[in-house]
Amino acid sequence: MIFKPLAIPGSFQIDLEQREDTRGFFARLFCEAEFADRSLTTHWPQMNTSLTRTPGTVRGMHFQRAPFADVKLVRCLRGGAHDVIVDMRSQSPTFGHWLSVTLTASNRSMIYIPKGCAHGFQTLEADTELLYMHGMPYSPQHDAGLHHADPTVGIVWPLPVTELSLRDAGLPHLAALEPFTE
Repeated sequence: MIFKPLAIPGSFQIDLEQREDTRGFFARLFCEAEFADRSLTTHWPQMNTSLTRTPGTVRGMHFQRAPFADVKLVRCLRGGAHDVIVDMRSQSPTFGHWLSVTLTASNRSMIYIPKGCAHGFQTLEADTELLYMHGMPYSPQHDAGLHHADPTVGIVWPLPVTELSLRDAGLPHLAALEPFTE
């Protein structure tokens, strides 16, 4: 596995180290030892998937508060997504900053999202399916989010937003959120 640190502390793009032959390839998606060597989460009590039918759809920006703050590991199984994280940790040097990674079925990249970061994505293709590993189970009482178009954060979405849930449309801006603490 190839771990590439990203600009937000604790976040990584993880690419496969493929062993190829005439049949195709073999690669690790997860290795407890390799994650532990980098002090990353190795326990994944919940795994989810999402299917989004329409290009331009935005899902997010979501996170959970303590004690259910969770780490995520996200991979695209079909289609493509502009995957975004925003640092919500008020003590972080990158508080309020965002970054993006393009996840596609063909590039097979993953993104590791640390606790205290909001996560969302915009679909680039029809019928995009993502797989999520979560470091904590979902807790509705600790669910939180950030508005995808908060001008103080300034996320740049590559396509016009075609669909957005009512819940996501009503998420607050950064200035109205309680600071994230663990």
